[in-house]
Amino acid sequence: MITDRQLTCAAIHDMSGFGRCSLAVIIPIISAMGIQCVPVPTAVLSTHTGGFDDFVFRDTTDFLVPCREHYKKLGVRFDAIYSGFLASEEQVDSCLDFFASFPQAMHIVDPVMGENGERYKTYTPRLVERMKELTVGAQVITPNITEAAMLLDEPYPDSLTEAQARNWLERLCRSAKSAVITGAVLDTGEHANLCLDGASGEYTCICWEPLPASYPGTGDIFASVMTGRLLLGYKLSDAVRAATGFARRAVEVTIGNGQPERNGVEFERVLRELF
Repeated sequence: MITDRQLTCAAIHDMSGFGRCSLAVIIPIISAMGIQCVPVPTAVLSTHTGGFDDFVFRDTTDFLVPCREHYKKLGVRFDAIYSGFLASEEQVDSCLDFFASFPQAMHIVDPVMGENGERYKTYTPRLVERMKELTVGAQVITPNITEAAMLLDEPYPDSLTEAQARNWLERLCRSAKSAVITGAVLDTGEHANLCLDGASGEYTCICWEPLPASYPGTGDIFASVMTGRLLLGYKLSDAVRAATGFARRAVEVTIGNGQPERNGVEFERVLRELF
């Protein structure tokens, strides 16, 4: 579904200049789908933090409240507010205030807290608890399997049965309205992205073959495509399927480029497929 009215999405994420992640990925992907992306940076970095030394970092916590107040004063309408990595409890509070200030918007939370069974060093147990608050009432949350375990106070699983996966999604939907778990490994050995539409009860398991590379920013690519497709009227399962396919396609064209994996996915080469 395409609307004649310009759709607008506020993206509350950090801006890492080199390395293709966070807002550097989110802005072009959402824009490619004909949606205005309004960046709300939580921090500005010269590069992302995975594999780069001596990066330059500027915290922008003090920007968030006056930014929200300015948008309220202007009467800006947001069709979606999409949040990602947050560096402090204060930033969680600012994000909650954004949600409360624009209640008509679709609230999408990517609870960026860890990967590969490990919590990021900046995420204290208290900050994890605050991130749980952010998922309450969200239309969709998109944790990876590590983050899903953290949200549910479960041990990190080597694999899940589909019954366990559906149970985890149902429990996540006690807070959020719908939930997506990315990067799960099933007991069959298959890799999958899983989703549960809390309104319809539709459960979807999208399996994919792993590729011989691991790049930063793939989660941002996935969640951005999913967010854009939801705004364009796709149902959740179709949005997740489109996001899975685009992220995989972007990785496929990047493998073998001779660049370090820390440089990220060359999504620019396939961006036109979203137009």
